[in-house]
Amino acid sequence: MVDELCMNTSLLDGAKEVFETMIFMDLEENADIEHDIDEDSLLGSITFKGDIEGCLTICCGLHSAKVIASNMLGLEESEDIAEDDICDAMGEVANMVMGSVKSRIQDSVGNIEVSIPSVIRGRHLANSLGEHSQKVLLKVHIEGEYPAEFSLLYKEKKSS
Repeated sequence: MVDELCMNTSLLDGAKEVFETMIFMDLEENADIEHDIDEDSLLGSITFKGDIEGCLTICCGLHSAKVIASNMLGLEESEDIAEDDICDAMGEVANMVMGSVKSRIQDSVGNIEVSIPSVIRGRHLANSLGEHSQKVLLKVHIEGEYPAEFSLLYKEKKSS
């Protein structure tokens, strides 16, 4: 059994590792963020199943997603970038963070199989895993300027 504190630490450490090494941006937790990401937003999502099942997401405003994608692709923030490329980048961020989290928790939770990521666009985006699920919500600032939220919803597989 994995506890919420372990999942929170794994999510924070995994997200920091990905942002520092692959996106070249600093990420810091900021639980006091007083905002809802209510502008036009992108939600990168990846599901997993096995001994636990769930979903990892990253949600941020479109402008923040553009900055993240530009950094991943080695572009200047002022350069044009296609919306498809921004969506692909957000899906890849979810994928990389999930891979980092998986490597941190796999010994504790056993088998985990990961899906391919998906990205949706809209306002007030949220995920639900239903009854008996647990949620870890991590509010962050990227480069001290761009707000984002990571969430990890999970529930343990019921014994037969």
